[in-house]
Amino acid sequence: MTVAVRFAPSPTGVLHVGSVRTALIVWLCARKHKGSFMLRIDDTDLVRSKEENVDDIMAGLKWLGLDWDSFARQRDRNDDYDKAIQKLKDSGRLYPCYETEEELALKRKVQLSRSLPPIYDREALSLTDEQKAKYEAEGRKPHWRFKLNHDPIIWQDLVRGHVEFHGKDMTDPVLIREDGRPLYHICSVIDDIDFGITHIVRGEDHVSNTASHVQMFEALGATPPQFAHVTLLGDMEGKKLSKRKGSFSLASLRDEVGIEPMAIISLMSRIGTSDPIEPLATLQDAVDSFDFSKFSRNLPKFDEDELYRLNAKILHRLEFADVKERLTSLGMTDVDEAFWLAVRPNLELLADIQDWWQVAKGPVTPVIEDPEFTRIAAELLPEAPWDSTTWEQWVSAIKAKTERKGKALFMPLRLSITGQEHGPELKELLPLIGRQRVLERLKAA
Repeated sequence: MTVAVRFAPSPTGVLHVGSVRTALIVWLCARKHKGSFMLRIDDTDLVRSKEENVDDIMAGLKWLGLDWDSFARQRDRNDDYDKAIQKLKDSGRLYPCYETEEELALKRKVQLSRSLPPIYDREALSLTDEQKAKYEAEGRKPHWRFKLNHDPIIWQDLVRGHVEFHGKDMTDPVLIREDGRPLYHICSVIDDIDFGITHIVRGEDHVSNTASHVQMFEALGATPPQFAHVTLLGDMEGKKLSKRKGSFSLASLRDEVGIEPMAIISLMSRIGTSDPIEPLATLQDAVDSFDFSKFSRNLPKFDEDELYRLNAKILHRLEFADVKERLTSLGMTDVDEAFWLAVRPNLELLADIQDWWQVAKGPVTPVIEDPEFTRIAAELLPEAPWDSTTWEQWVSAIKAKTERKGKALFMPLRLSITGQEHGPELKELLPLIGRQRVLERLKAA
Protein backbone atom coordinates (compact mmCIF):
# COMPACT_ATOMS: atom_id res chain seq x y z
CA MET A 1 0.00 0.00 0.00
CA THR A 2 1.28 3.45 -0.95
CA VAL A 3 0.96 5.76 2.03
CA ALA A 4 -1.08 8.90 1.38
CA VAL A 5 -1.46 11.50 4.13
CA ARG A 6 -2.72 15.04 4.43
CA PHE A 7 -2.27 18.11 6.57
CA ALA A 8 -5.61 19.90 6.65
CA PRO A 9 -5.50 23.20 8.57
CA SER A 10 -8.40 25.60 8.81
CA PRO A 11 -7.30 29.12 7.80
CA THR A 12 -9.09 30.77 10.71
CA GLY A 13 -5.79 31.78 12.31
CA VAL A 14 -2.05 31.85 11.74
CA LEU A 15 0.12 28.73 11.78
CA HIS A 16 0.75 27.84 15.43
CA VAL A 17 3.53 25.65 16.85
CA GLY A 18 0.98 22.95 17.72
CA SER A 19 -0.19 22.83 14.11
CA VAL A 20 3.43 22.91 12.95
CA ARG A 21 4.11 19.78 14.99
CA THR A 22 1.14 18.00 13.42
CA ALA A 23 2.17 19.10 9.92
CA LEU A 24 5.72 17.89 10.52
CA ILE A 25 4.60 14.49 11.84
CA VAL A 26 2.31 14.03 8.83
CA TRP A 27 5.11 15.05 6.44
CA LEU A 28 7.63 12.76 8.15
CA CYS A 29 5.18 9.86 7.87
CA ALA A 30 4.87 10.47 4.12
CA ARG A 31 8.59 10.79 3.50
CA LYS A 32 9.51 7.84 5.77
CA HIS A 33 7.23 5.54 3.79
CA LYS A 34 7.96 7.18 0.42
CA GLY A 35 4.32 8.17 0.17
CA SER A 36 2.47 11.35 -0.79
CA PHE A 37 1.79 14.46 1.31
CA MET A 38 -1.24 16.61 0.57
CA LEU A 39 -1.83 20.13 1.82
CA ARG A 40 -5.59 20.57 2.08
CA ILE A 41 -7.08 23.85 3.21
CA ASP A 42 -10.26 23.15 5.19
CA ASP A 43 -12.05 26.41 4.48
CA THR A 44 -15.73 25.49 4.57
CA ASP A 45 -16.19 28.20 7.21
CA LEU A 46 -16.27 31.07 4.74
CA VAL A 47 -16.88 33.66 7.44
CA ARG A 48 -13.85 32.88 9.62
CA SER A 49 -11.47 31.66 6.90
CA LYS A 50 -9.02 34.35 5.79
CA GLU A 51 -6.88 34.34 2.67
CA GLU A 52 -3.98 35.90 4.54
CA ASN A 53 -3.99 32.87 6.83
CA VAL A 54 -3.77 30.56 3.81
CA ASP A 55 -0.72 32.54 2.68
CA ASP A 56 0.74 32.31 6.19
CA ILE A 57 0.28 28.52 6.30
CA MET A 58 1.86 27.97 2.90
CA ALA A 59 4.75 30.33 3.58
CA GLY A 60 5.43 28.69 6.93
CA LEU A 61 5.52 25.16 5.52
CA LYS A 62 7.82 26.26 2.68
CA TRP A 63 10.17 27.97 5.14
CA LEU A 64 10.41 24.75 7.14
CA GLY A 65 11.07 22.75 3.97
CA LEU A 66 7.82 20.78 4.18
CA ASP A 67 6.93 20.47 0.51
CA TRP A 68 3.61 19.02 -0.62
CA ASP A 69 2.84 16.67 -3.50
CA SER A 70 -0.74 17.81 -4.02
CA PHE A 71 -3.01 20.66 -2.96
CA ALA A 72 -6.75 21.10 -2.50
CA ARG A 73 -9.24 23.52 -0.99
CA GLN A 74 -12.59 22.49 0.40
CA ARG A 75 -14.32 25.59 -0.93
CA ASP A 76 -13.75 24.22 -4.45
CA ARG A 77 -15.44 20.87 -3.78
CA ASN A 78 -19.08 21.71 -3.03
CA ASP A 79 -20.41 19.59 -5.94
CA ASP A 80 -18.55 16.54 -4.60
CA TYR A 81 -19.95 17.13 -1.11
CA ASP A 82 -23.50 17.51 -2.43
CA LYS A 83 -23.35 14.12 -4.19
CA ALA A 84 -22.04 12.26 -1.16
CA ILE A 85 -24.46 14.03 1.20
CA GLN A 86 -27.40 13.12 -1.02
CA LYS A 87 -26.26 9.49 -0.84
CA LEU A 88 -26.42 9.63 2.95
CA LYS A 89 -29.85 11.25 2.87
CA ASP A 90 -31.16 8.62 0.46
CA SER A 91 -29.89 5.82 2.70
CA GLY A 92 -31.50 7.36 5.79
CA ARG A 93 -28.17 8.00 7.53
CA LEU A 94 -28.71 11.78 7.40
CA TYR A 95 -31.99 13.00 8.87
CA PRO A 96 -33.48 16.49 9.28
CA CYS A 97 -33.99 18.03 12.73
CA TYR A 98 -36.01 21.14 13.47
CA GLU A 99 -35.17 21.97 17.09
CA THR A 100 -33.89 25.46 17.79
CA GLU A 101 -30.72 26.09 19.77
CA GLU A 102 -32.84 27.07 22.76
CA GLU A 103 -34.84 23.84 22.61
CA LEU A 104 -31.72 21.73 22.33
CA ALA A 105 -30.13 23.59 25.24
CA LEU A 106 -33.20 22.90 27.37
CA LYS A 107 -33.08 19.19 26.51
CA ARG A 108 -29.42 19.01 27.55
CA LYS A 109 -30.19 20.83 30.79
CA VAL A 110 -32.95 18.37 31.66
CA GLN A 111 -30.74 15.38 30.86
CA LEU A 112 -27.92 16.67 33.02
CA SER A 113 -30.31 17.37 35.88
CA ARG A 114 -31.26 13.68 35.75
CA SER A 115 -27.58 12.63 35.67
CA LEU A 116 -27.99 11.47 32.07
CA PRO A 117 -25.44 12.08 29.31
CA PRO A 118 -26.45 14.97 27.00
CA ILE A 119 -27.10 12.74 23.98
CA TYR A 120 -29.62 13.77 21.32
CA ASP A 121 -32.86 11.83 21.85
CA ARG A 122 -33.57 11.36 18.11
CA GLU A 123 -37.01 12.93 18.47
CA ALA A 124 -36.74 14.17 14.89
CA LEU A 125 -36.82 10.59 13.57
CA SER A 126 -40.44 10.29 14.69
CA LEU A 127 -41.65 13.44 12.94
CA THR A 128 -44.39 12.97 10.36
CA ASP A 129 -44.36 14.66 6.99
CA GLU A 130 -47.14 16.92 8.23
CA GLN A 131 -45.12 17.99 11.27
CA LYS A 132 -42.09 18.71 9.10
CA ALA A 133 -44.24 20.75 6.74
CA LYS A 134 -45.65 22.70 9.66
CA TYR A 135 -42.17 23.54 10.95
CA GLU A 136 -41.08 24.69 7.53
CA ALA A 137 -44.21 26.77 7.14
CA GLU A 138 -43.20 28.51 10.36
CA GLY A 139 -39.90 29.39 8.72
CA ARG A 140 -37.79 26.75 10.43
CA LYS A 141 -34.99 25.27 8.38
CA PRO A 142 -33.63 21.86 9.38
CA HIS A 143 -30.13 20.97 10.43
CA TRP A 144 -29.12 17.43 9.49
CA ARG A 145 -27.72 14.80 11.83
CA PHE A 146 -25.82 11.62 11.02
CA LYS A 147 -27.56 8.56 12.43
CA LEU A 148 -24.96 6.50 14.26
CA ASN A 149 -25.36 2.74 14.36
CA HIS A 150 -25.48 1.52 17.95
CA ASP A 151 -22.54 -0.82 17.40
CA PRO A 152 -18.99 -0.95 18.81
CA ILE A 153 -16.53 1.30 16.98
CA ILE A 154 -13.03 -0.12 17.25
CA TRP A 155 -9.69 0.70 15.68
CA GLN A 156 -6.03 0.11 16.40
CA ASP A 157 -4.51 3.54 16.74
CA LEU A 158 -0.86 3.93 15.72
CA VAL A 159 -0.20 5.98 18.87
CA ARG A 160 -2.95 5.15 21.35
CA GLY A 161 -3.25 1.44 20.58
CA HIS A 162 -6.68 -0.18 21.04
CA VAL A 163 -9.46 2.42 20.93
CA GLU A 164 -13.10 1.52 21.41
CA PHE A 165 -16.33 3.52 21.46
CA HIS A 166 -19.95 2.41 21.31
CA GLY A 167 -22.46 4.12 19.06
CA LYS A 168 -25.18 4.05 21.70
CA ASP A 169 -23.06 6.20 24.02
CA MET A 170 -22.55 8.93 21.41
CA THR A 171 -24.80 11.68 20.16
CA ASP A 172 -25.70 11.84 16.47
CA PRO A 173 -23.44 14.61 15.12
CA VAL A 174 -24.78 17.55 13.17
CA LEU A 175 -23.30 17.47 9.65
CA ILE A 176 -25.36 20.13 7.85
CA ARG A 177 -26.18 23.58 9.22
CA GLU A 178 -29.58 25.23 8.97
CA ASP A 179 -28.25 27.35 6.10
CA GLY A 180 -27.34 24.20 4.16
CA ARG A 181 -23.57 24.42 4.62
CA PRO A 182 -21.83 21.13 5.43
CA LEU A 183 -19.63 20.98 8.52
CA TYR A 184 -16.00 19.95 8.80
CA HIS A 185 -16.77 16.35 9.76
CA ILE A 186 -18.51 15.22 6.59
CA CYS A 187 -16.35 17.30 4.25
CA SER A 188 -13.20 15.84 5.77
CA VAL A 189 -14.45 12.26 5.38
CA ILE A 190 -15.50 12.83 1.76
CA ASP A 191 -12.13 14.40 0.97
CA ASP A 192 -10.21 11.55 2.58
CA ILE A 193 -12.17 9.05 0.50
CA ASP A 194 -11.85 10.96 -2.77
CA PHE A 195 -8.12 11.63 -2.35
CA GLY A 196 -7.31 8.08 -1.25
CA ILE A 197 -5.92 9.03 2.16
CA THR A 198 -4.53 5.91 3.85
CA HIS A 199 -3.41 7.36 7.20
CA ILE A 200 -4.98 10.21 9.17
CA VAL A 201 -2.66 11.88 11.67
CA ARG A 202 -4.16 14.49 13.98
CA GLY A 203 -4.41 15.66 17.57
CA GLU A 204 -5.88 13.52 20.31
CA ASP A 205 -8.67 16.06 20.76
CA HIS A 206 -10.22 14.50 17.63
CA VAL A 207 -10.48 10.96 19.01
CA SER A 208 -14.23 11.13 19.66
CA ASN A 209 -14.74 12.76 16.24
CA THR A 210 -12.87 9.87 14.68
CA ALA A 211 -15.33 7.42 16.22
CA SER A 212 -18.21 9.01 14.31
CA HIS A 213 -16.04 9.47 11.20
CA VAL A 214 -15.41 5.72 11.09
CA GLN A 215 -19.13 5.13 10.60
CA MET A 216 -19.30 7.91 7.99
CA PHE A 217 -16.57 6.20 5.96
CA GLU A 218 -18.50 2.94 6.13
CA ALA A 219 -21.83 4.62 5.30
CA LEU A 220 -20.24 6.01 2.12
CA GLY A 221 -18.94 2.57 1.17
CA ALA A 222 -15.29 3.20 2.07
CA THR A 223 -12.84 1.39 4.33
CA PRO A 224 -11.66 3.74 7.09
CA PRO A 225 -7.97 4.67 6.90
CA GLN A 226 -5.52 4.03 9.71
CA PHE A 227 -5.48 6.62 12.48
CA ALA A 228 -2.74 8.13 14.63
CA HIS A 229 -3.82 10.56 17.35
CA VAL A 230 -0.83 12.41 18.77
CA THR A 231 -0.86 14.32 22.04
CA LEU A 232 -1.29 18.07 21.95
CA LEU A 233 1.46 20.40 23.13
CA GLY A 234 1.38 21.83 26.64
CA ASP A 235 3.09 24.81 28.20
CA MET A 236 5.58 24.54 31.05
CA GLU A 237 2.70 24.57 33.57
CA GLY A 238 1.20 21.51 31.94
CA LYS A 239 -1.68 23.37 30.26
CA LYS A 240 -2.53 22.94 26.61
CA LEU A 241 -1.07 25.67 24.44
CA SER A 242 -3.49 28.29 23.24
CA LYS A 243 -3.51 29.08 19.53
CA ARG A 244 -4.25 32.67 20.46
CA LYS A 245 -0.78 33.20 21.93
CA GLY A 246 0.92 35.19 19.21
CA SER A 247 4.36 34.39 20.57
CA PHE A 248 3.73 30.77 19.61
CA SER A 249 2.92 31.48 15.98
CA LEU A 250 5.47 30.27 13.44
CA ALA A 251 5.60 33.70 11.84
CA SER A 252 6.60 35.38 15.11
CA LEU A 253 9.28 32.76 15.84
CA ARG A 254 10.61 33.22 12.30
CA ASP A 255 10.33 36.98 11.77
CA GLU A 256 10.35 38.57 15.22
CA VAL A 257 12.53 36.16 17.18
CA GLY A 258 14.73 34.84 14.39
CA ILE A 259 14.60 31.11 15.16
CA GLU A 260 16.28 28.80 12.62
CA PRO A 261 13.92 26.42 10.78
CA MET A 262 16.01 23.40 11.78
CA ALA A 263 15.68 24.36 15.45
CA ILE A 264 11.91 24.08 15.12
CA ILE A 265 12.24 20.85 13.12
CA SER A 266 14.60 19.40 15.74
CA LEU A 267 12.27 20.18 18.63
CA MET A 268 8.96 19.34 17.00
CA SER A 269 10.12 16.05 15.49
CA ARG A 270 11.34 14.73 18.84
CA ILE A 271 9.13 16.33 21.50
CA GLY A 272 6.75 13.77 22.95
CA THR A 273 8.81 10.83 21.70
CA SER A 274 11.35 8.49 23.27
CA ASP A 275 14.15 9.98 21.16
CA PRO A 276 16.42 12.60 22.75
CA ILE A 277 15.83 16.21 21.74
CA GLU A 278 19.00 17.26 19.97
CA PRO A 279 19.97 19.54 17.09
CA LEU A 280 19.41 17.89 13.72
CA ALA A 281 21.38 18.93 10.67
CA THR A 282 18.80 18.11 7.98
CA LEU A 283 15.18 17.15 7.50
CA GLN A 284 16.40 13.72 6.41
CA ASP A 285 17.76 13.17 9.93
CA ALA A 286 14.22 13.65 11.23
CA VAL A 287 12.82 11.32 8.56
CA ASP A 288 15.32 8.58 9.40
CA SER A 289 14.40 8.53 13.10
CA PHE A 290 10.62 8.82 12.66
CA ASP A 291 8.42 6.02 14.01
CA PHE A 292 4.92 6.20 15.53
CA SER A 293 5.93 3.59 18.10
CA LYS A 294 8.18 6.22 19.74
CA PHE A 295 5.33 8.60 20.55
CA SER A 296 4.20 8.88 24.17
CA ARG A 297 0.66 9.54 25.37
CA ASN A 298 1.92 11.99 28.03
CA LEU A 299 1.45 15.70 27.41
CA PRO A 300 4.73 17.08 25.97
CA LYS A 301 5.74 20.52 27.24
CA PHE A 302 6.82 23.19 24.79
CA ASP A 303 9.81 24.98 26.30
CA GLU A 304 10.87 28.17 24.54
CA ASP A 305 14.22 28.07 26.35
CA GLU A 306 14.89 24.66 24.86
CA LEU A 307 14.11 26.05 21.43
CA TYR A 308 16.70 28.80 21.98
CA ARG A 309 19.28 26.24 23.11
CA LEU A 310 18.72 24.16 20.01
CA ASN A 311 18.89 27.27 17.88
CA ALA A 312 22.27 28.21 19.32
CA LYS A 313 23.70 24.73 18.75
CA ILE A 314 22.50 24.75 15.15
CA LEU A 315 24.03 28.18 14.51
CA HIS A 316 27.34 27.01 15.98
CA ARG A 317 27.53 24.36 13.24
CA LEU A 318 26.88 26.66 10.30
CA GLU A 319 29.68 27.63 7.96
CA PHE A 320 30.10 31.17 6.68
CA ALA A 321 28.79 30.15 3.25
CA ASP A 322 25.54 29.03 4.92
CA VAL A 323 24.82 32.47 6.35
CA LYS A 324 26.57 34.92 4.01
CA GLU A 325 23.47 35.89 2.04
CA ARG A 326 21.37 36.15 5.19
CA LEU A 327 23.94 38.46 6.80
CA THR A 328 23.76 40.64 3.70
CA SER A 329 19.98 40.84 4.14
CA LEU A 330 20.66 42.07 7.70
CA GLY A 331 22.74 44.87 6.19
CA MET A 332 26.01 43.31 7.36
CA THR A 333 27.89 43.29 4.07
CA ASP A 334 31.32 43.77 5.66
CA VAL A 335 31.27 40.59 7.74
CA ASP A 336 33.86 38.10 6.56
CA GLU A 337 34.55 34.46 7.41
CA ALA A 338 37.12 35.31 10.08
CA PHE A 339 34.60 37.41 11.98
CA TRP A 340 31.89 34.74 11.63
CA LEU A 341 34.16 32.02 12.98
CA ALA A 342 35.25 34.23 15.87
CA VAL A 343 31.77 35.13 17.12
CA ARG A 344 29.80 32.04 16.03
CA PRO A 345 30.20 30.18 19.36
CA ASN A 346 28.55 33.10 21.18
CA LEU A 347 25.42 33.40 19.05
CA GLU A 348 21.99 32.32 20.23
CA LEU A 349 20.21 33.97 17.31
CA LEU A 350 21.74 35.02 14.02
CA ALA A 351 20.81 38.65 14.67
CA ASP A 352 23.07 38.56 17.76
CA ILE A 353 26.00 38.98 15.40
CA GLN A 354 25.06 42.64 15.12
CA ASP A 355 25.89 43.12 18.80
CA TRP A 356 29.34 41.59 18.36
CA TRP A 357 29.93 43.64 15.23
CA GLN A 358 29.28 46.69 17.37
CA VAL A 359 31.75 45.39 19.95
CA ALA A 360 34.38 44.86 17.27
CA LYS A 361 33.89 48.04 15.30
CA GLY A 362 32.55 50.34 18.01
CA PRO A 363 31.86 52.67 19.48
CA VAL A 364 31.96 50.82 22.79
CA THR A 365 31.80 52.16 26.32
CA PRO A 366 34.71 50.47 28.12
CA VAL A 367 34.30 49.32 31.71
CA ILE A 368 37.41 50.48 33.58
CA GLU A 369 37.71 49.10 37.12
CA ASP A 370 41.44 49.75 37.67
CA PRO A 371 42.75 52.75 35.69
CA GLU A 372 46.39 52.07 36.66
CA PHE A 373 46.23 48.47 35.45
CA THR A 374 44.59 49.62 32.23
CA ARG A 375 47.33 52.25 31.70
CA ILE A 376 50.01 49.56 32.04
CA ALA A 377 48.11 47.31 29.61
CA ALA A 378 47.99 50.14 27.08
CA GLU A 379 51.73 50.75 27.38
CA LEU A 380 52.44 47.06 26.71
CA LEU A 381 50.10 46.79 23.74
CA PRO A 382 51.95 45.01 20.88
CA GLU A 383 52.58 46.80 17.63
CA ALA A 384 50.66 45.85 14.49
CA PRO A 385 50.16 43.66 12.53
CA TRP A 386 48.08 41.49 14.82
CA ASP A 387 47.13 37.83 14.51
CA SER A 388 45.87 35.01 16.75
CA THR A 389 49.14 34.99 18.70
CA THR A 390 48.91 38.65 19.70
CA TRP A 391 46.66 38.03 22.71
CA GLU A 392 49.03 35.53 24.36
CA GLN A 393 51.98 37.79 23.68
CA TRP A 394 50.20 40.74 25.26
CA VAL A 395 48.88 39.02 28.40
CA SER A 396 52.27 37.42 29.03
CA ALA A 397 53.86 40.85 29.07
CA ILE A 398 51.14 42.23 31.39
CA LYS A 399 51.42 39.24 33.71
CA ALA A 400 55.17 39.71 34.01
CA LYS A 401 54.76 43.41 34.74
CA THR A 402 51.83 43.23 37.21
CA GLU A 403 52.12 39.64 38.53
CA ARG A 404 48.40 39.25 37.97
CA LYS A 405 46.98 35.98 36.66
CA GLY A 406 43.72 34.18 35.97
CA LYS A 407 40.47 36.14 36.18
CA ALA A 408 42.19 39.13 37.82
CA LEU A 409 44.27 39.45 34.67
CA PHE A 410 41.79 38.55 31.94
CA MET A 411 38.52 40.12 33.14
CA PRO A 412 39.71 43.76 33.39
CA LEU A 413 41.11 43.46 29.87
CA ARG A 414 37.87 42.02 28.48
CA LEU A 415 35.78 44.70 30.20
CA SER A 416 37.96 47.54 29.01
CA ILE A 417 38.08 46.26 25.41
CA THR A 418 34.52 44.97 24.89
CA GLY A 419 32.48 46.36 27.79
CA GLN A 420 31.17 42.80 28.26
CA GLU A 421 31.91 40.14 30.87
CA HIS A 422 31.51 37.32 28.35
CA GLY A 423 32.02 36.89 24.65
CA PRO A 424 34.18 35.44 21.90
CA GLU A 425 37.73 34.40 22.66
CA LEU A 426 39.86 37.52 22.70
CA LYS A 427 42.69 35.85 20.85
CA GLU A 428 40.28 35.65 17.87
CA LEU A 429 38.45 38.91 18.47
CA LEU A 430 41.47 41.14 19.14
CA PRO A 431 42.79 41.21 15.54
CA LEU A 432 39.25 41.94 14.29
CA ILE A 433 38.96 44.96 16.59
CA GLY A 434 42.38 46.23 15.59
CA ARG A 435 45.17 47.95 17.49
CA GLN A 436 43.87 51.50 17.08
CA ARG A 437 40.41 50.75 18.52
CA VAL A 438 41.82 48.70 21.39
CA LEU A 439 44.23 51.51 22.28
CA GLU A 440 41.45 54.11 22.20
CA ARG A 441 39.33 52.02 24.56
CA LEU A 442 42.20 51.46 26.96
CA LYS A 443 43.02 55.16 26.96
CA ALA A 444 39.43 55.95 27.93
CA ALA A 445 40.70 55.40 31.48
